[in-house]
Amino acid sequence: MADSQTFEIIFEANAVAVGKMRNDIEVSWPKMQETFSLATDEGAFHGGDGTAPPPLALFAAALCGCLMTQIRAFAKRMRLSLEALKLSSKFHWQGETTPTNVYETQPIEFEITIDIGSGDNRDRIVELINAAKLGCFIEQSLSKNFPIRHYLVHNGESIEI
Repeated sequence: MADSQTFEIIFEANAVAVGKMRNDIEVSWPKMQETFSLATDEGAFHGGDGTAPPPLALFAAALCGCLMTQIRAFAKRMRLSLEALKLSSKFHWQGETTPTNVYETQPIEFEITIDIGSGDNRDRIVELINAAKLGCFIEQSLSKNFPIRHYLVHNGESIEI
């Protein structure tokens, strides 16, 4: 077996608020010299125009896409056959309105069902899915007690909040 190697993946994103609730976002992957233009918006409920998916839709798509990508990539590395791959999911959050009329949210449960057609035995497919879960950057970010640092730049002064 080859020695393990470490590597880093770094994405950068810059977003600007435009329109009522729309956000135009440039996401770049400097190492690969790739840039992606994305947008989010909200529907009328939140005062938006619905010109782009809401952020939670992109979140759900990103997690599903990440896991499916790793299943396909790792199946090749593990020499497993994949005749069919489908994924369905349910993302459940709860919100509570505060006295100041904002709300606080928390995740309740994310449920992902993976439907794989393969001539390989079930134990090997379970091994594949477990490897894909560990290799999915998004799932790993969600499953760890991972700090997210926030900074405010206000009138030219930057503070961590």
